[in-house]
Amino acid sequence: MAIDVNSEDGLIIRKLIPLGTWPGAQFNALCESITTEEVRGGTLFKKGDMDPRLIYLLSGEVTLQSEGLIIEVIAAESEAARFALAHQIPRKIDAVANGAVRFLRLDADIVNNPTPLVCKEDNSYMVIEEPEDDPNDWMTALLKSPVFQRLPPANLQKILITLEEVCFEKGEIIIRQGDMGDYYYLIKSGHCLVSRKPSSHAKDIKLAQLGKGEAFGEDALLSGEPRNVTITALTDMVLLRLDEQHFLSLIREPSLKFIDQERMQDVLRQGAVLLDVRSQDDYKAGHLPGSINAPFFSLRMQLKTFNREQPVVVVCDNGRISEAAAFLLLRHRFNALILKGGMNGPASRPEAKASEPEHETAHFAIDDGVETLINLVDEPHPQNKQEQSDQISSFAASGALEDQLRLMKSENEALRRVNLQLNDKCLKLEVEREEALRQHHILQKQTEKLMQMLDKAKGDQGVA
Repeated sequence: MAIDVNSEDGLIIRKLIPLGTWPGAQFNALCESITTEEVRGGTLFKKGDMDPRLIYLLSGEVTLQSEGLIIEVIAAESEAARFALAHQIPRKIDAVANGAVRFLRLDADIVNNPTPLVCKEDNSYMVIEEPEDDPNDWMTALLKSPVFQRLPPANLQKILITLEEVCFEKGEIIIRQGDMGDYYYLIKSGHCLVSRKPSSHAKDIKLAQLGKGEAFGEDALLSGEPRNVTITALTDMVLLRLDEQHFLSLIREPSLKFIDQERMQDVLRQGAVLLDVRSQDDYKAGHLPGSINAPFFSLRMQLKTFNREQPVVVVCDNGRISEAAAFLLLRHRFNALILKGGMNGPASRPEAKASEPEHETAHFAIDDGVETLINLVDEPHPQNKQEQSDQISSFAASGALEDQLRLMKSENEALRRVNLQLNDKCLKLEVEREEALRQHHILQKQTEKLMQMLDKAKGDQGVA
């Protein structure tokens, strides 16, 4: 039975990697040709199996093991389940269903090599055939980008002046997963591969190919997190790079839009979508009412499930990941807004005042307060000069006190934010501690089992 793309299964399959990068027509055709399977206990595949089909877990839980030793337990709702289970052929391990599970078997050639489509616009990193005869095509493509269309002419001029040209040879790594961000890159010529390792010992997963006129490298600059992908030159490449400082001042600041809690409620009532880009675990631990979860790592895969006609309000813990997510949405022509401060910001807490003014850089000269105070008072009559002088002194003292109170309030707010961040880190460390203890317990049992097997082997040798 074919799978409805709008059904629960269809939405789950749309998040699988690399199916999330497929255009709608290809994905719809795939869903019409596949069916789900279900087992209650038993083995999905065994070590040494040569069946080349990929298995994706849709519901339930599967244990990956080798000779009775547990390697990993994968639940359907986890990030690991977005990838095919132990896809190396021949199989290196066994996959055993823990109770009832539902899964897909997909032809590996179809998944990894879908029929190419020719598109006229950016469709989530599809490779687009472009003429190579005009060396300025990259600039035309760049200026058509929704992000660059938002920039003031003066910023565009500064960017073009500041860009530094760098060259990479075929096979050379441009950025490496795990490194800290330093540059934003624009492709002048050539093609590159985007890949990611889901874990340190896993094989690289090919996510996309990028070509002339496209850009990459902004995620780490916006989020402050390490690079989340590796990008390798598929051909000799010429790139233009912009350092972090210029990227933040010339591109980030005029591109991204922030809103507070009150404004967010207004746009949500008008039909906007509230998108939480934190991990599934963080989302389950607590989230804003009415929000939907699309972890940032998999957001590229889910863009086609969103409606460009609806504004998207992005939220995360502190707003940093939201910036990277909003930038990605802007590149794909979505109207993206960011909840200022994220879940840990004052805008998301009930006690915060929606009317609190936003602090923005002033673009005009600011009075020092003295002349302003004098101008607030009419020219006094001689007999009232002393009285009004006293009033002015009192008013000035009051203003100084208010300034001090505002400063204290700002410092208290900063301390509160730091405290919330520390509490969040403590909770995450506690979760990591529990996971480490669980892994230790598993390893201890496996060690005991190995010792028993070793003792038995020694005993058998003695008997022999």
